[in-house]
Amino acid sequence: MNKKNSTKKKAAWDYLRRYYPLYLMLLIPMAYIILFKYVPMYGIQIAFKKYNIFKGMGASPWVGFQWFEEAFGAKEFWAAVKNTFILNLGQQIICWPIPIILAILLTEISGSHGKLKEFTQTILYIPHFMSTVIIAGIMYQLFGATGAFNNAIAALGFERFGFLTNNWSWRGIYWFAGIWAGTGYGMIAYLAAIAGVNTELYDAAYMDGAGRWKRIWHVTLPQIKPTIVTILVMDIGKILNIGFEKPYNMSNVMVKEASSVISTYVYSIGLQAGRYDYATAVGLFQSVIAVVMVVGANWIARKLGEEGIM
Repeated sequence: MNKKNSTKKKAAWDYLRRYYPLYLMLLIPMAYIILFKYVPMYGIQIAFKKYNIFKGMGASPWVGFQWFEEAFGAKEFWAAVKNTFILNLGQQIICWPIPIILAILLTEISGSHGKLKEFTQTILYIPHFMSTVIIAGIMYQLFGATGAFNNAIAALGFERFGFLTNNWSWRGIYWFAGIWAGTGYGMIAYLAAIAGVNTELYDAAYMDGAGRWKRIWHVTLPQIKPTIVTILVMDIGKILNIGFEKPYNMSNVMVKEASSVISTYVYSIGLQAGRYDYATAVGLFQSVIAVVMVVGANWIARKLGEEGIM
């Protein structure tokens, strides 16, 4: 028995000596996750307390679900939930297939067009590395009252249109900005998945007389379907999880009915109004719904025969 234990210990030490550089590399991301993802969870208790900044979290009195009840009874809260759902759902429906299509088209560019492929990929990646403020500024330069599109409309003798002051046109521009900024980077996972497809499958399909479009439909898409499903499940979890910078920088008073989302609502009631307890309750509600939607989408994917993410 002692001999068996010593053998296991030796094997464990040999394993650590071989792979310890990899574990050392994990220390920084692990520290990041612990400090910025797990430690802040201690503050969730504010959602169930009447928080007093002078007393601190520990001494503030408990109020149970008071802030959740207040949020569920507030019209502004449900308006923010509705706008978040509309913007994110529209973004997913419009943007979801575009990275897949682009990845397939870029993969089909080969041979003498290799430089064109590299140039196209670079052009598509660049917007992702621009800050949200710059992207919002570009949208205002293009669609503002004195922007490029309105100047062109006025030059043709037509009246200028309030692209950024109309709720529906503002949503369309919001989705367009999302496509432009995120599609290039979003297709990287699909390019990697396509690169991993066995080339013998394409050769067999070609020998059977399948043309390019049939090879894409019967070989490429079925082979990358697990990647598509995984990304779709993760995106469904983000339906009520929306960033702050983009809606905040692109919104204005005229489209507040369409641009007020959960993140901007939390900002207004939390940082501006100083109601940290109420804002924490709203943020916790958003997180819980996101988890439920991810688990539900994953369950549906597994029921349909896919692997999912869990």
